Amino acid sequence: MVTDARMRFYRCLGGCRKRIVTGFFQFVLAALLPLLMFPTAMAAGYDYQLSPQKIATDTYVLQGSQQHFRINNGGNIQNVAFVVTGAGVIVWDTGPSMLYGEQFRAAIATVTDQPIAKVFISHHHPDHVFGNQAFAGDIEIYALPATNKAFHQEADGLSQNLYRLVGNAMSGTEPVPPTGRAEAGSFSLGGHEFVLHALSGHTAGDLSLQDVTTGVIFAGDLVFNGRAATTPHADIGQWMQSLDYLDALEFDLLVPGHGSVDDGRKAIFDTRDYLSWLVATLQQRAREGADMAEVLTVKRPARFQALSEGKNEFQRSVAHLFPRYEEALFESGAATTTHD
Repeated sequence: MVTDARMRFYRCLGGCRKRIVTGFFQFVLAALLPLLMFPTAMAAGYDYQLSPQKIATDTYVLQGSQQHFRINNGGNIQNVAFVVTGAGVIVWDTGPSMLYGEQFRAAIATVTDQPIAKVFISHHHPDHVFGNQAFAGDIEIYALPATNKAFHQEADGLSQNLYRLVGNAMSGTEPVPPTGRAEAGSFSLGGHEFVLHALSGHTAGDLSLQDVTTGVIFAGDLVFNGRAATTPHADIGQWMQSLDYLDALEFDLLVPGHGSVDDGRKAIFDTRDYLSWLVATLQQRAREGADMAEVLTVKRPARFQALSEGKNEFQRSVAHLFPRYEEALFESGAATTTHD
């Protein structure tokens, strides 16, 4: 009887172990299945909640977040826009992802049934150009030659970085280059007179689009409003010249690359003010012999404290620009040092 009892006990124990192991794997599978499915579900269901805002006759802007790239904004940190001309729609920039581009086209369709006539890309940074995929094929996408060159050189790396920062809102996105060559000059479409301005400074190629008919100018990332400027490809001297150029134009409304629409020239002034301080600060610290770690601790003036992403963009700009100023000083022999 003892032997039989022990046998029943061991059989029970074995069955219990089997049920425990089976239950454990079922639990793990149930827990992991949503995670395994998450990329597809997230991409399919990601809603940018795009809502075109009318700012002038026939003219609409979709304003992005003032943040840096994050999972919770899907990369939507830029401004895009479109103009319904009467003979087709002019699109200004395409956004950060294929999904954004598709939803942008759907948002345009809620305003007009006119076909898209032309797409213009302000510069090659990913938040402005990776929506091209949704427009490619049947629509010419125009950009400056310098923008096209930079896109071909950097698009793959920029895409990988954006996937890392934004996550699954980027699913399915592939870099699609501009197809048309934009050049400085004027053109008309559907009763609107436009002027293209070929500038530089934020990048090697910065396109601005001026609608003379409505008095609106689309400045791209040459102008930031309420947000610290980004500088990974910046030539600050050329950028300042471009700001002077824009400031001399006649317009009523300015659409910056980031931030709210400006009904004056304050955004140009503020961008110039920030860049002037940034350059003067970095050059001064380089002359003093400061190292990068010391420069990162510089306190920003009170007037810049309210800028969105101010601290982060300053730190990124130190990494982008400070080595250039150090190198220039060493080459000129003008550097001094406060260190032993």
